Amino acid sequence: MVTGNRLLEVLNVRRLGSGDRVLVFAHGVGTDQSAWQRILPFFTQSYTVILYDLVCAGSVNPDYFDFHRYTTLDPYVDDLLSILDAHRVDRCAYVGHSVSAMIGLLASIRRPELFSKLILIGASPRFLNDKDYHGGYEQSEIEEVFTAMEANYEAWVQGFAPLAVGADVPAAVREFTRTLFNMRPDITLFVSRTVFNSDFRGILGLVKVPCCIIQTSKDMSVPPSVVDYLKTHLGGRTTVEILRTEGHLPHLSAPGLLAQVLRRALAR
Repeated sequence: MVTGNRLLEVLNVRRLGSGDRVLVFAHGVGTDQSAWQRILPFFTQSYTVILYDLVCAGSVNPDYFDFHRYTTLDPYVDDLLSILDAHRVDRCAYVGHSVSAMIGLLASIRRPELFSKLILIGASPRFLNDKDYHGGYEQSEIEEVFTAMEANYEAWVQGFAPLAVGADVPAAVREFTRTLFNMRPDITLFVSRTVFNSDFRGILGLVKVPCCIIQTSKDMSVPPSVVDYLKTHLGGRTTVEILRTEGHLPHLSAPGLLAQVLRRALAR
């Protein structure tokens, strides 16, 4: 287990800007911190921004990915809290995309005093359908995805990236394809299994930090029913912002639009 200053180095932690308020950006699976590069100019003038890579990201040496440790999201929470402690952050706003939205929720349950607000982009507590819950996927559909990833990772990436980006923005598709290819296929598959087999519905009520859910008008990974579920079950004050764009990665496909909504969410 990597800790302390070594962890900051391994996860490529960066601190930008010079504002009094601290803002953390955390990316989802398949990308790395570069996914925020077109968002950053909107915030580094007024915030101290902390960026880092999840240990599964292609920008991190894969030797540091411990298959025995990262079997749940808890170790990712450990990493996040270690980074904030190392930078002596006692209060921050947190922006988490996809799986990092869940990591932020879990971190806020452990240390609610650390977080002034959680902004959740493309968040889902469970991707699989259940009796009275529509997460968007049947187990058989997910298994087909995993089989395709194992059989031919390159072909899977080429097919998946445009669907995930959703919007007709070729540059965003190219960028997401690049970061997916940077990941080692066995790590991508392992982390995808961890995410899709997770169920965080039971912890939502424990979240007392104010949350803002940001969702595009059409996201192949997160149907509108999930947004409604989150708003109903999160324990703190929760607002919802619907972006007038499509896809699961608005920070790649519509950064200007997303930045406007982020600013509004942070000002509340």
